[in-house]
Amino acid sequence: MSESGTAVFVLAVFALAGAVKGVAGLGLPTVAMAALALAMPPVEAAATMVVPSLVTNAWQAYSGPALLSLLKRLAPLFIGIVVATPLGIGFLATASMASAVALGVVLVIYALVGLFAPPLVVPLRAQGVLAPVIGAATGVLTGATGVFAVPAVPYLSAIGLAKDELVQALGLAFSVATLALAAALACATDELARVGSLSLVAVVPAFAGMIAGQRLRDRLDERAFRRVFFWAMLGVGCYQVARAVGRL
Repeated sequence: MSESGTAVFVLAVFALAGAVKGVAGLGLPTVAMAALALAMPPVEAAATMVVPSLVTNAWQAYSGPALLSLLKRLAPLFIGIVVATPLGIGFLATASMASAVALGVVLVIYALVGLFAPPLVVPLRAQGVLAPVIGAATGVLTGATGVFAVPAVPYLSAIGLAKDELVQALGLAFSVATLALAAALACATDELARVGSLSLVAVVPAFAGMIAGQRLRDRLDERAFRRVFFWAMLGVGCYQVARAVGRL
């Protein structure tokens, strides 16, 4: 793909990813990584995703109703993410088949959890123990794949947050994970510097897509939309794994 063709593709991906986030409240980093990794190495996709993910998720986190209380409550989760992200960055930085397979597997797991896992409830007494463990697992997978949805998203959905609090908590978690990923990438590779300008420009279609998605939210069946989203992630994840091992 030519340089101009790559730029157009990247901008279109972030418009789509932003629209998904606008409708569902999540999904921009996951959609971006899933789509971009079809056309470039996962490490390049992760670096390109950093600025749009950080800006949109920071905006989502700041605009919610319970910023300080969520920061205090979720601090152990965030610390786990920050500490563990560098542990997985070797997979992503090598741009190897292992990183592509890991990305595909994480997308498949994320989709299967979204489609078929029953609603979970984590009691308050267990959250103090589980939060840093979940954070560390999320951090390792963030470093290895550039995707920070698993297992943080299922965990946050299971700790009894109100809808608006959950959306804000997701924005906070994704912001922390994006910053941790950016720092780990900066230490391990030169990808951030190489794609920095494109990543910065991609903020515009990401925000435009998110605003459009928010306006569409009331006109769409959100549950049906989420099912389509998870089935799409399942398909992309299976394709990514198959392509990485040479079957496609």
